[in-house]
Amino acid sequence: MASHPPVGITEQMLHRIYSEYLEMPGMRLTRQQAQRLWGLDEQTCTQSLEFLVDAGFLVRTNVDTYGRLTDGATPFPRLRMAPGRLRQEDPHRRAQAS
Repeated sequence: MASHPPVGITEQMLHRIYSEYLEMPGMRLTRQQAQRLWGLDEQTCTQSLEFLVDAGFLVRTNVDTYGRLTDGATPFPRLRMAPGRLRQEDPHRRAQAS
């Protein structure tokens, strides 16, 4: 399961797509329809939909439409921030601030 959204994909964007699929059971959209519905460019839309496929929320059918994998209650995919470098604090700076 993917846990890190692709660069440039926000949790807000994913939550909007997720919410639309929850509100409209049975909804199946092509990527082009999804692009128009959410006002996304092709790459962002594809990456968002595929992220939700990898997370187990959506499924891509053999006719290239995206729909919910199940009709039951599904929690929003747990997202984790991409690993980054921790900034080490200079002990001298702390002493000077006191």
